[in-house]
Amino acid sequence: MDGHEVNISLKDLSKEFSKDKNRVVAVSNFNLEVDEGEFVCLLGPSGCGKTTVLRIVAGLESKTSGNVRINNKEVKNAGPDRGMVFQEFALFPWRSARKNIEFGLEVKGVPEEKRKEISTRLLDLVGLNGFEDAHPKQLSGGMKQRVAIARALANDPDVLLMDEPFGSLDAQTRNLMQKELLRIWLAEKKTVLFVTHSVDEAVYLADKIVVMTARPGTVKKIIPITIPRPRDRTDSKFIEIRGHVLTELETEFEKARMKELSPE
Repeated sequence: MDGHEVNISLKDLSKEFSKDKNRVVAVSNFNLEVDEGEFVCLLGPSGCGKTTVLRIVAGLESKTSGNVRINNKEVKNAGPDRGMVFQEFALFPWRSARKNIEFGLEVKGVPEEKRKEISTRLLDLVGLNGFEDAHPKQLSGGMKQRVAIARALANDPDVLLMDEPFGSLDAQTRNLMQKELLRIWLAEKKTVLFVTHSVDEAVYLADKIVVMTARPGTVKKIIPITIPRPRDRTDSKFIEIRGHVLTELETEFEKARMKELSPE
């Protein structure tokens, strides 16, 4: 991390929705700085605004107020400086793995030879050599997510935004993909903002965990994870941090539950 350059800066970010003539404040006064090359996980109860924050950073959702900057430039809409990976893969079923990866490059008008060079490198990086011509229906969940990660990296973004990318995978595949993601992250040195429901996943992956409050979501606590990688989930320090994060979250889960039970 060169001199701790700030890649993502969120200042007093707020987002309101209108729902059945009611005003719902999803995110309120959310403040966060993510350094270049840092891996940061957003963690919080359902409906706390994690995905909303991510979508605002991606430029897919507009903010109500506050300031969102990437590399000191204000975010106004989606841009090639950010790559997004969704939970539901969002691959084109009629395109092969290679053609899915090359989609953004095609849109940008990158020549075919250069596209092939980039997609070949990324297929190799995500461990999909030999599957370049396979279509999504021929790929397992983990493989589809590898294609999605490669596609997000194809435009060489500064920032990788990931919305519960392993949420629909079985436990074994999920653990494998977490390991793979860290390998890719170390190779590519991208800044990652990663939304998850899993405390275990966050402690395994992150340089720091941002614990969010129940709605309206704001930053409750930022917990740095200083355990060296690769991390062992059975290690006493890992278990201790996991317990600490769970304690921070428990009160927020309870608040979220009470909100669900009480009439709006």
